[in-house]
Amino acid sequence: MQIAICDDEKEICVFLAKCIGRLYPEAEIAKYSSGDELLLAHILPDILFLDIQMDGTNGMEIAKKIRRKNKKMVLVFVTAMEEYVFQAFDVGAFHYLVKPFSKEQFDSILCRAVEQYQEQNVASDLQEEPCILIKAKGVCTKVKAADIVYAEIMNRKITIHTVEEDLEYYGKISELEQQLGKDFYRTHRAYLVHFRYVVKYDASVVYLERGSAMMSKGKFSDFVKQYLKYNQRWLSKDEEK
Repeated sequence: MQIAICDDEKEICVFLAKCIGRLYPEAEIAKYSSGDELLLAHILPDILFLDIQMDGTNGMEIAKKIRRKNKKMVLVFVTAMEEYVFQAFDVGAFHYLVKPFSKEQFDSILCRAVEQYQEQNVASDLQEEPCILIKAKGVCTKVKAADIVYAEIMNRKITIHTVEEDLEYYGKISELEQQLGKDFYRTHRAYLVHFRYVVKYDASVVYLERGSAMMSKGKFSDFVKQYLKYNQRWLSKDEEK
């Protein structure tokens, strides 16, 4: 669990870091003196205590930019400016802590923020990504459907091309097609492609982020229709978020 403090008052950063370290010694604590410095971080924290009124880009603008990258981060504003309290809801803030505040007040909010983070993690674990199991040479391998770019079959041997490796096993591509569902399409009797990785296509070939697949003439029209439906599904999911 990584917890970050972003505040241009050094004393506040030191004070909050001590409070966090006392209650959660296992946590990784990061301190930033400006929002611009925070945005340059390679990894965004799980929990963020963010000041609003800072030199450079103010905390509210930083929060908006962070939310585009990370929608699950538990965000707590720590500021002396009460007038921003309603805007805090627009960026999904968990809480709004007004300076000056006591150690007891901060401890209470910190514990609640950690509980929120843990609850989100449990929910994420329950929503496990769809996977398939393939067996080759006596070894069973679990493969995430989201990582499969495309599959092809030759002489009863299926090759699954994932984002990182190729896996081979004997089977029926029609059964694989049923397992993987509507995000995949059978462009040719020997090829099954994942819409997610389509880069471009024409009436004879589908070009993917890794490799390419043949397109049967009779499949092209339906492929285009199903690809458009796939994109509409994902646009709808983004709007829901």
